[in-house]
Amino acid sequence: MVQIFAKFMKLPASKAGIKNYLLVARKWISNFYICRLHPQNDPMKKIVLAACLLLAVSANAQNRNRKTMDKKQPVTTQKTVVYQVFTRLFGNQNTTNKPWGTIEENGVGKFNDFTDKALSEIKDLGVTHIWYTGVPHHALVRDYTKYGISNDDPEVVKGRAGSPYAVKDYYNVNPDLAVDPAKRLEEFEALVARSHKAGLKVLIDIVPNHIARKYEGKSNPNGVRDFGADDNKNVEYARDNNFYYIPGQPFQVPTSDTYQPLNGEKNPMIDGQFDENPAKWTGNGSRLAKPDINDWYETVKINYGIKPDGSKDFPELPAGFDHKDYKEHYAFWKDKDVPSSWKKFRDIALYWTAKGIDGFRYDMAEMVPYEFWSYMNSSIKMKNPDAFLLAEVYNPQEYRNYIHLGKMDYLYDKVELYDKLKAIVQGKSNADGIADIQAGLHDIEKHMLHFLDNHDEQRLASPEFAGSGSNGRSLMVLSATISTSPVMIYFGQENGEPGNEDAGFGKRSRTSIFDYIGVPTHQRWMNNGKFDGAQSYTQEKELREFYKRLLNFAANSPAIMGEYQELQQVNRHGTPNYGEAVYSYARWSSKERLLVSCNLSAQETASFELKIPSELLKKWRIGDGQYDVTEQLYGRTKSKLVVKDGEGKIWVELHPSESVIYKL
Repeated sequence: MVQIFAKFMKLPASKAGIKNYLLVARKWISNFYICRLHPQNDPMKKIVLAACLLLAVSANAQNRNRKTMDKKQPVTTQKTVVYQVFTRLFGNQNTTNKPWGTIEENGVGKFNDFTDKALSEIKDLGVTHIWYTGVPHHALVRDYTKYGISNDDPEVVKGRAGSPYAVKDYYNVNPDLAVDPAKRLEEFEALVARSHKAGLKVLIDIVPNHIARKYEGKSNPNGVRDFGADDNKNVEYARDNNFYYIPGQPFQVPTSDTYQPLNGEKNPMIDGQFDENPAKWTGNGSRLAKPDINDWYETVKINYGIKPDGSKDFPELPAGFDHKDYKEHYAFWKDKDVPSSWKKFRDIALYWTAKGIDGFRYDMAEMVPYEFWSYMNSSIKMKNPDAFLLAEVYNPQEYRNYIHLGKMDYLYDKVELYDKLKAIVQGKSNADGIADIQAGLHDIEKHMLHFLDNHDEQRLASPEFAGSGSNGRSLMVLSATISTSPVMIYFGQENGEPGNEDAGFGKRSRTSIFDYIGVPTHQRWMNNGKFDGAQSYTQEKELREFYKRLLNFAANSPAIMGEYQELQQVNRHGTPNYGEAVYSYARWSSKERLLVSCNLSAQETASFELKIPSELLKKWRIGDGQYDVTEQLYGRTKSKLVVKDGEGKIWVELHPSESVIYKL
């Protein structure tokens, strides 16, 4: 993998050489963290991301000369607001937080903790979709043998609770999440029904690129064979093999001088052995029988018909299919012979669709060819045309392929907008580049999901990011209102959760997905299952109220689903005291006109006369005169737009991390 990457990027064919290159790319990497790996020492992750980032720079260079366009946006009735919740942690009321603690010591949340009251409170935030993260049954270190589930070897499990991205059985759910593990699927189905009753659409993960090292489908529907059950293990590759093999070599457990499974705790399965012969390629593409400790060693890579030399062993989409809809894509694949893994994942997705799941979030989707996504997503859309399909893709050069050819609805806007906002609030950049980012994505802006917090990233309120939840308010206003795209928050974000716990495998600044742990700010809001915020601190209550006002406004504003024009160029160098971290823009529709100004600095105050160019006022049919405007989130601030000689001005005062949304 290293050699292929190095050849492509014309870099030294060694990890050391690539790491030297990454030092130069660090300002773009910005502490990126893919959930399955240690954040501190993760060379393979960085190698994958570096390729994306260099291509992103190239793409941006081509787009930076474009001016922001006043384009017509697609007509959509309501902005989508996604609430990501880590299911295992949501209902946990235990506050012990012992590093490497067991369920008995640290507790765990259950499906049943999502009561009608809890779901109602989530809905009241302005949420339209809830993403239950960590639902499929994944490898973990706990004895469920009395339920017919085999024990997992701690040497190929990350943490004690395990990574939710090492799925062990795709046709059932995590037994940790059930009051009665024997009825775990029924308990999840009941949660889906409660969520729908609350007016929430339900999303779960599908992890297409890899599965748990020890996959056991104990709940397979009739006729479904396990991954690898029919593989020819004597060859490295065959099109219809589900895995890649290393013939003649058994798997060897990775070792490290700095890491011990379960932190050195004695366990009869920790013996330096794991039965896998021949060894399989590891989830991140490592072809070593003994993966590095920083590889995704808990998983094995799925074969989608990509030969070891990178060539494709399946039909490719004809020219022009980027302009065809999902029905035409479905028709194309209907009579095609496709690799076995394609069919298995299609069937998994349709199984959950039939159970009422409204959409999926696809982990590391760009590690799987977009032709498969055309096949997969068109099949889903034929069953549910309104399915919400969100993909983790980090290479801007590939965005349009995965949208137009892969038929994805939405992609993460991580390496451009998210990274830019993080750099601004940390004082490492100014706001000017936001206009270029929006211009470069103008044709696909509705597909680019915005977020500031998720299970992979450092918490917005952590010292390593914004420093507090309050410091992230203006970032959130911009993320929620700058485009028609969906916006997502991560549970606890609305309460200012900083992720300060040392969970064990997971470390501070992120809420661990690998451990049994509590989420303190969320637990205070949860108030022993009352979900009324009675224990929340004053600043936490105020922050949650801010999120509630913002998300409901964004979800219901006609202007936010209308047109956009940046006001940055006209103000940045021509308006006194405008500030390097201020970003301003207009949003409007036939029913509503908005002026938005965000102070993205957590330290500096900005007071200025915002200029409104004549071209915008002409579109709004506003002539000379004075016009009352009102701030929309709290309604406490009123001002006047003064138009003279066809140009407008409005006085704006912004404290650190403060924004205004003025409505004419």
